[in-house]
Amino acid sequence: MKFDFAKLKEMNDLDFEQIAYWPFEVKTVFALMVFIMVSGGAFYFLVKDKLPVLDAEQKREFELRGTYEAKYLIAANLEAYEKQLAQLKLDFQKVVKSLPTSNETPGLLDDITLVGTSSGLTFKGINWEKEIPKEFYTELPIRIEVNGEYHEFGEFLSEIASLPRIVTVHDFEMVTSGQELRLIMSAKTYRATPEVEAQ
Repeated sequence: MKFDFAKLKEMNDLDFEQIAYWPFEVKTVFALMVFIMVSGGAFYFLVKDKLPVLDAEQKREFELRGTYEAKYLIAANLEAYEKQLAQLKLDFQKVVKSLPTSNETPGLLDDITLVGTSSGLTFKGINWEKEIPKEFYTELPIRIEVNGEYHEFGEFLSEIASLPRIVTVHDFEMVTSGQELRLIMSAKTYRATPEVEAQ
């Protein structure tokens, strides 16, 4: 059937009571107009308000998919993670054991003094300074002043590094004192908090 555009001119003269007798072309255009109006109304009243919800849910789906993938990777590698965690716990226990306990801190000054005198240094002062509490440990600074020669300072620092407990050295200052050199420095050791020691 051929679509005759000339019959569309009759649309202004049509009677709605005689809709059954309208020409095919007019019925088609009218049905198309009704379809567009119904679709537009349905979109405006039913769909438009739901679009932001759809966007939010699509974003949420994307986030959940990412979370799922991350958890899947963890689950797929769970055995490796458990082995790694066990190794980390062992390493952590070794580090905690290398921190001096409250009972060992006085002996640590003796160890440092012994290391210094065996390196040929003369102590002018070695004293504990105020403790500095941190989240998992307490910092125990030690102020050290020694007289000696340059290579003796190197030997002294090397021996401190080989002590069984963790001791770090900071804030070096080397000054001339008469015929000798004086090394003024801060050393720090660390004590684990009671909660960490209990682990």
